[in-house]
Amino acid sequence: MNRYGLPIISALVLATGLFAQDPKVQLPQQSPLCTIKQSVGVTDIGIAYSRPGVKGREIFGKMIPFGAVWRTGANSSTKLSFSTPVKLNGTEIPAGSYALYTIPGESEWTIIVYKDTSLWGAYGYDQKNDFARIKATPVKLAEPVETFTIDINDIRTESATLNLIWEKTKVPVRLEFDTISKTVAQLEETMAAQGEKTAGFYYQALDFCLSNNTALPKALAWANQAAVQFPKVFWVIQKKAYIQAKLGDKTGALETAKIAAAAAKASGSDQKDFLKVNDEFVASLR
Repeated sequence: MNRYGLPIISALVLATGLFAQDPKVQLPQQSPLCTIKQSVGVTDIGIAYSRPGVKGREIFGKMIPFGAVWRTGANSSTKLSFSTPVKLNGTEIPAGSYALYTIPGESEWTIIVYKDTSLWGAYGYDQKNDFARIKATPVKLAEPVETFTIDINDIRTESATLNLIWEKTKVPVRLEFDTISKTVAQLEETMAAQGEKTAGFYYQALDFCLSNNTALPKALAWANQAAVQFPKVFWVIQKKAYIQAKLGDKTGALETAKIAAAAAKASGSDQKDFLKVNDEFVASLR
């Protein structure tokens, strides 16, 4: 073999090793990734985080020291996104995507909404990139939770609770959204726009106002429009009666309920369940 042969063979062996593909083996993650998508009112919330386990370790105050910035999970930083502005424990946060860090403490946690979402864990964390720091109070749990959990619960039209749960600690953070006023504004704009609306759209709009006890005078005007456009749609007419009753017009509500009952009977289909509910409503006004 000439003096160039060995280096060439060595280079080929090295190149083969460099470009060879890893075997296709799916290995289990020690802290598996979890993604959450939750709607609250008209806001979409997204959370992506990795979930470590206790695995016999002492977590808060030991493995995760008090007073130090924690990635709030494992692996890459936890991601948090909101499609509309939100308040976290009263602090306003604009719509957008953020990293979520925390500073655990025995009696108080600091929730950090962080502008840079590209970090691996808390490595490279710099307080100058904090968007907000929010105080939260931890709650002791009677039973330990093995796997770190973030959930969204206590969901209402304009609020929910974001919970950080692990070991024997739960940290609740209240979320608040300006859902009702935004929705009413959209309804006003749509109702004022040209073009016919379906009976279903009127029904949903009226039901929203009733359920949230909001914009009832406007809802009554929309109900009047619907009654003209859909005089035979008894389930929309009934909503008008409910609105009148909410506004204190019992006489008008009784008259509208009678119209709804007559339309139901004239529909040609069995509406005994509707008529039963309508009769109960009429009885409640007397």
